[in-house]
Amino acid sequence: SSPPDFSVFVFEAVVSTQSTGDQKERFCPSLSSMETLASYCLTEPGSGSDAAALSTTAKRDGDNFVLNGSKAFISGAGATDVLVAMVRTGGKGPKGVSALIIDTSSPGISYGAKEKKVGWNNQPTCVVNFDDVIVPESNLLGGEGQGFKLAMHGLNGGRINIASCSLGSAQQCIEDVIQYTTDRKAFGSPLNSNQYIQFKLADMATSITTSRQMVRQAARSLDAKEPNAAALCAMAKLFATEKLFTVCDDALQLHGGYGYLKSYPVQQFWRDSRVHRILEGTSEVMHMLVARDIMKHL
Repeated sequence: SSPPDFSVFVFEAVVSTQSTGDQKERFCPSLSSMETLASYCLTEPGSGSDAAALSTTAKRDGDNFVLNGSKAFISGAGATDVLVAMVRTGGKGPKGVSALIIDTSSPGISYGAKEKKVGWNNQPTCVVNFDDVIVPESNLLGGEGQGFKLAMHGLNGGRINIASCSLGSAQQCIEDVIQYTTDRKAFGSPLNSNQYIQFKLADMATSITTSRQMVRQAARSLDAKEPNAAALCAMAKLFATEKLFTVCDDALQLHGGYGYLKSYPVQQFWRDSRVHRILEGTSEVMHMLVARDIMKHL
C-alpha cells in the first residue's frame, strides 16, 4: 500500500489546473514526467484541521515574496524539487492565504529530522522551515488571496487518493487472508470452513466493494465539476478509510500470531492504512463537511 505519489497529486490538482501559461511551461513538463518531484505544504505545527489559521508569512518585497515560518508533516520533504506552499500574504482567515511554487534549492529552506512513523515508511516526512526565503512574484499561483481555495480544491483529489490507498491495502489483505485461511488447518479442517470466518470474509468483501463504488462516484463527480463533488469526496474518504482499516485489522486477526510478524505483509497494510483516517482531513473533519453539505439543503 504505497502512499500516493505527491508530485503527481500536486501537478494534477494544483499546478496543472491553476497555473498561468508561463508557470505551466516552467513546471508542468518536468512534474508530469516525474523528472522533478513536488511536495504539498499546508499543515503547520500549530494548524492542522484548522488550515485557515496557518501562520507562515510571505511579505512582499518589490517583485518578490519573503517567506518565514514552518510546515509540518510534509510528505516527501527533503527529497523533492518543488514545494507548493500555502502562506499568509494578507490578513487573518482564508482570504489572507496565497499559494506559491517554491524551488527547494532556494537559500533559507531547511528540514527537520525525518519523522519515525508507524507506517508510510517508503517516503520521508518532516518539518520544512522557511527563513527569509525569497520567491519571485511570478511563482504566485492563482492570484493573491486565492490560496485557501486552491488548497481545498487540491484536497478533494487528495481524499480520493487516500481512499484509493485504503482500497489497495484492503484488497490485498482479503486476498492474503483467503489464502491463509485455506492453507491453515485447525481441528482437522481449513480455517475458512468455519462459518464465522466465512461470514467475516463476506463482511470484508462487502466493505471493499461498497467503498470502491463510493470512491469511483466521487472521482466521476470531481471530474465533472459537480456542485456536490466536495461532499462526495469527503463521504468516500470517510467511509473507505474507516471501513477498510477494519478490513485490514480483521485480516491481521484472522492470521493469528503470524499476522503480527513482519515476515507477513498483512501487518504493513494495517500500519500503513491507519494514518489514512488522519491524512487529507481527519474522519472527524469529514463528518463536519458532509453534515455542512446536507444541512445547507434543508
